[in-house]
Amino acid sequence: MQSLVATEITKSFREGSRSVDVLRGVSLSVAAGEVVGVEGPSGSGKTTLLSILGCILTATSGSVVVDGQEVDRDRPAALPAIRRRSIGFVFQQFNLFPSLTALENVEYALNIKGTKGRAARAEAEEALELVGLTDRKHFHPRDLSGGQKQRVAIARALAANPAVLLADEPTANLDTETGKQILDLFRQLARGRGCALLIVTHDPKVRAITDRVVTMCDGRISEGTLQ
Repeated sequence: MQSLVATEITKSFREGSRSVDVLRGVSLSVAAGEVVGVEGPSGSGKTTLLSILGCILTATSGSVVVDGQEVDRDRPAALPAIRRRSIGFVFQQFNLFPSLTALENVEYALNIKGTKGRAARAEAEEALELVGLTDRKHFHPRDLSGGQKQRVAIARALAANPAVLLADEPTANLDTETGKQILDLFRQLARGRGCALLIVTHDPKVRAITDRVVTMCDGRISEGTLQ
């Protein structure tokens, strides 16, 4: 089953009196349990594509279907509900709240998604156990290593079991060995939980865990399957 489907996506921005085309007819699908990498030079449109797939931006034209629901370009106010229900994000900078513990960071994400109280606490503990951080759940981000912070970020993204997981340069701030461990964890989680995983990256190590790699250039896409 395809958890994420984009068809002929275009995106244009206004710069003064002229229109700049950032995406030019991008089509892409990611199945449940599949890992797809997105590579390409800076300015190729990767971040814009990720923002549209993650229901942060709307496309100028084309369609996006997330977990069976088509995203309505004419109703941007509906995007947050789709994000909360179906999409998890992992960022390069971790984006953890420094005043909250690892457990509280994950729990807060669940609160936003509508799960509160004891149910949120139990689910947050389960998510941290899944990424191997039970013994660090009461630590604040300042007391965690880079790899541990990224594990908390992954646990937070997995809160409420999203159908789609989007990762933006998730190994950029990690050393080589820690980055490899995080990538292995991504692969394991995508397979085990059946979520569609899309990773935007410049890190060649990502290729080792992907089913496919998509290359972007000048707002267009080419695709190949790794041997």
